[in-house]
Amino acid sequence: MNLTETDAQSKRQLNTLAFDPQLTPGARNAVRVCLRVLPSEKVTVITDEASLEIAASLVHELEAVGCPYRSWVLEDVATRPLTDLPQVIADDLDTSQVSIFAVQGQTNELKSRMQMTEIVNRRRIRHAHMVNINKQIMLEGMRADFMKVDRLSSTVAERVRGAKQIRAKTAAGTDLVADLNPNYRWVKTSGIISAEKWGNLPGGEIFTTPGEVNGTFVIDGVVGDYLCAKFGDLKSTPLTVQIKRNRLIEAHSANKELKDDFWAYTHTDENSDRVGEFAIGTNIELKDVIGQILQDEKFPGVHIAFGNPYGSHTGAEWY
Repeated sequence: MNLTETDAQSKRQLNTLAFDPQLTPGARNAVRVCLRVLPSEKVTVITDEASLEIAASLVHELEAVGCPYRSWVLEDVATRPLTDLPQVIADDLDTSQVSIFAVQGQTNELKSRMQMTEIVNRRRIRHAHMVNINKQIMLEGMRADFMKVDRLSSTVAERVRGAKQIRAKTAAGTDLVADLNPNYRWVKTSGIISAEKWGNLPGGEIFTTPGEVNGTFVIDGVVGDYLCAKFGDLKSTPLTVQIKRNRLIEAHSANKELKDDFWAYTHTDENSDRVGEFAIGTNIELKDVIGQILQDEKFPGVHIAFGNPYGSHTGAEWY
């Protein structure tokens, strides 16, 4: 099957696929509020077999706007898990002003996603990153008033930009101190996506690369990436990590498999165990943790991420 036929099949599949009308408010929010797609702009939509219904609702909104788009179902063009971003998708991204990535992440696909965001950053594409999007998130987080979330995010960002240090403490045992680097910028990803910074949807957080983090962090929400699907909400079996001079030095959990998988994930290269992100969730319309990082990291509170510091946005010099 040649490229033209593959693309036509993928597009025809999403055009004609039935979807629950309850998905429409969230899809409309994504296309019209968060991305503000114009009829003159070309959009790349990337999805997979597991996310077809949600992708169909998004495509329906793109067609209502009247913009040109190309849609890709990953399984039509590559074997999962992806070792690299398929070249045909990379080439298409290079010609778009807007992109949507609505996919269920699989083990060891982080490299391919980083290849995608490298193109997004270089081309300054308004990109909606919806890894592990599901129906619950579409019905909850994606129905938020993102203009309201954006106003709150701006207020919180103004307050922390003058801070030298932030301390986070919880009844569960977290006692974490982040010393901030004045040379590193705070970035707002409120759900209103611009060419300056692609964003996860649903949105609602501000983040920076910390200067140095030290202390104990009790993860009783979710742990992230494909580990979310495997372990979900960690309320009953928290993962406790110790951080010294920005490096992960210990991890403990009653769930040994969780601890081992997390340790392996954070030791894949020289900076996988280094705190790259210190963030504050600002989506006050979220009411509880659901076991999905895409939405849960926007829940009001503090979260951290190891690895990529998004230096092109925060100003961090390392990678």
